[in-house]
Amino acid sequence: MAAAGPQSSLRGALCRGLLTFVVFSFACEACKKVIFNVPSELETDKMVGRVNLEQCLRSADLIQSSDPDFRVLGDGSVYTAGAVVLSDEKRSFTVWLSDTKKQTRKGITVLLEHQKKVLRKRHTKETVLRRAKRRWAPIPCSMQENSLGPFPLFLQQVQSDAAQNYTVYYSISGRGVDQEPLNLFYIEKDTGNLYCTRPVDREEYDVFDLIAYASTADGYSADLPLPLPIRVEDENDNHPIFTEKIYNFEVPESSKLGTKVGEVCATDRDEPDTMHTRLKYSILQQIPQSPGLFSVHPVTGAITIVSQYLDREVVDKYKLIMKVQDMDGQFFGLVGTSTCLITVTDSNDNAPAFRQNAYEASVEENTYNVEILRIPIEDKDLINTANWRANFTILRGNENGHFKISTDKKTNEGILCVVKPLNYEENHQVVLEIGVSNEAPFTRDTALRTTMNRALVTVQVRDQDEGPECNPAAQYVRIKENSAVGSRINGYKAYDPETRSSSGIRYRLLHDPKGWISIDEISGSIQTSKILDREAVTPRNDLYNVTVLALDHDGRSCTGTLAINIEDVNDNAPHILQDQIIVCKPKMGYTDISAFDADEPIHGAPFYFSLANPSSEINKIWTLSKVNDTAARLSYQKNAEMKEYNIPVTVKDRAGQSATKTVRVNLCDCTHPSQCLAASRSVSVSLGKWAILAILLGIALLCSVLFTLVCGVVGARKKKGFPEDLAQQNLIISNTEAPGDDKVCSANGFTTQTVNNTSQGFNGTMGSGVKNGGLETIEMMKGGGHHTLESCRGHHHTLDSSRTGHVCVDSSRYTNSEWHNFTQPRLREKLHLYNQNENNLSSQDYVLTYNYEGRGSPVGSIGCCSEKQEEEGLDFLNNLEAKFAALAETCTVR
Repeated sequence: MAAAGPQSSLRGALCRGLLTFVVFSFACEACKKVIFNVPSELETDKMVGRVNLEQCLRSADLIQSSDPDFRVLGDGSVYTAGAVVLSDEKRSFTVWLSDTKKQTRKGITVLLEHQKKVLRKRHTKETVLRRAKRRWAPIPCSMQENSLGPFPLFLQQVQSDAAQNYTVYYSISGRGVDQEPLNLFYIEKDTGNLYCTRPVDREEYDVFDLIAYASTADGYSADLPLPLPIRVEDENDNHPIFTEKIYNFEVPESSKLGTKVGEVCATDRDEPDTMHTRLKYSILQQIPQSPGLFSVHPVTGAITIVSQYLDREVVDKYKLIMKVQDMDGQFFGLVGTSTCLITVTDSNDNAPAFRQNAYEASVEENTYNVEILRIPIEDKDLINTANWRANFTILRGNENGHFKISTDKKTNEGILCVVKPLNYEENHQVVLEIGVSNEAPFTRDTALRTTMNRALVTVQVRDQDEGPECNPAAQYVRIKENSAVGSRINGYKAYDPETRSSSGIRYRLLHDPKGWISIDEISGSIQTSKILDREAVTPRNDLYNVTVLALDHDGRSCTGTLAINIEDVNDNAPHILQDQIIVCKPKMGYTDISAFDADEPIHGAPFYFSLANPSSEINKIWTLSKVNDTAARLSYQKNAEMKEYNIPVTVKDRAGQSATKTVRVNLCDCTHPSQCLAASRSVSVSLGKWAILAILLGIALLCSVLFTLVCGVVGARKKKGFPEDLAQQNLIISNTEAPGDDKVCSANGFTTQTVNNTSQGFNGTMGSGVKNGGLETIEMMKGGGHHTLESCRGHHHTLDSSRTGHVCVDSSRYTNSEWHNFTQPRLREKLHLYNQNENNLSSQDYVLTYNYEGRGSPVGSIGCCSEKQEEEGLDFLNNLEAKFAALAETCTVR
């Protein structure tokens, strides 16, 4: 260290000026040397440069520097751990990259070159201060972990150049001094001797970065702080430890040599990449011991199979005592152990086997769906797995399908059953060959050396006193269609299986769909009870089946089917399928008609079509030509009138059977037949409108009667009305247009005025009803002429003449009953006609019948419009609206 003063200040300024430096990083390949150009003096935590770690070792998880003055970050940045002075022109150190999992380590050499500082020229008068070389003592220092002392243990001495000129006092700081662990190191103030006070564990503290200070008595720093790293040297004091105390692995018993079972792993807390952490694995013991089936890789810890004697049925679990030793497995290395449990899983390497080669069973004939034998097997594979469960197969002897074998899921036995009755008379015994295999396929090596296990089963059939046998169950006969009633033919035959004879068997008809057949009880022959019709059989052209019951003398029975093939006779003429055809002129020049014959094809097509005695008009316009065997083409002349034609057509089959049918052809002006149909519907709709108009006219007539009644009642209640004892009222016709005198008052006080109705040639006046001894009548004037008051006994009537009871009545008036009898039948007839379409059929969309709509209907009932009213049903006249009240006042004599 230099003395304090102007030279010291100048030297500090020069040092600060040299702190600015440029770092040159040269691209290089992985793990090659890296060169940095740096100043001669570097401050603490100053970046020196950056190295490319990924090019050297991408998987590195531990980064270390061999020089404690420099530290390396994870991105490759190199920083100073303290102030560094380069005494020489070059300085080098190594950046170590380690992969603890793969046990690999690589290094990058870093070379620091001194960058010379060129001082600017000074004036001659300026004094150049030259700095003397400082001599700290940054000698690398280390100590052994777990040292035995004696303590305090001397490590090294720190000296400063400034001690030559000044009295210097030394001190230190950092972890181990004023940081945890406290008071581990101390330095003698006067001498600079550095001591350690107690043992240190490297696994807890691997390096102590101390900083030494040199200062004078007055507190002046005689020199810059000196980084003083103390490295703790590793000692092999940690045993390697497995990552798990017990490892569990599984391996199939059919595994081949070299199959990996699993992998063990151990760790060591000692310094990595040293002999202290170089581990080797081995197997101390295998239980059971013989034979040795497993080995372990000494470096990776992978356990593999080294023997072919791995058999679960012999040993299903193995226990391995695993050993790991550091110092590369040398005898003086430390050892760790663990347990490895290996479970041998099952493979289908054992075929199922029958306990014996032959079995016997018996069954009574004609029985089925019964169990006759259980066959046990043995299989060494794991129970209740696909390798153990058995599949049984009947290899031979079951060609007729009488037997079935299945597996009992609980016991793994084969269950042999009879599913189809056996016949003692045909076979007294049946020999079956049974095979067995597993659900899971065999392993390949086992399948090459193993064949299916087989066993023979002899089934004895016991005789049974059985009833008649219907064999074959379906028997066939042929009968011609339309055969005479009573025609006899051979029928159904059953026999006794014991005697092979039909003697003593009785027959009965169980089911005859149409009752066409009867059967002879003794012989089984049949005869027709009705005429057979092949075309009536459903489905068509199929057999006619009847069911026959055969019984022996003990009442035992069997049933069979007698299938009757009814031979066809040409008893059906061909039938034309079309009834009505629409032909659009001129777009369609023809139309095709087709025919169908219910008989068999031999009595059917080809058909021959012809016009049957057509009229001269039909013969001139329409012609027939053949299209194919079942159809003909109906063509028309161009000058044909568009209307509906009735064309008689005769069709004849190949045997001469013929039939004639009149086809209605509508020759219409259209582009599609649907247009003609729409036109016909529109005509029907117009008729419906006329029908609705007729209903409205009838309602108008009824409302006119109601209106007259309203006028009469209102006029009668006025104070200036006529006396109530007058018993008649009349309506008279008046064409007088002058006001005043054309009013005529009837005897009951009603004012009668002329009503002139000239529509539809109808002129008349309709008046109100008259109460006369409980008889209510409605009178109506009819006729086409104009009537005046002069036709009624004079031109004027006075009040006095009216009181005499004489009433002017025209000879052409009718009573209510006469009017009702005249109008009702005619209205019903018109409504009936309008309620029909063009085919004189009932059509529900023309005139609809409306019924009483019930209580609460918002529209009410239309019953008030009827021409018949109750005698006292005029209470509604008391609640007329204003317009009706005004109208009633005009009818009242004032």
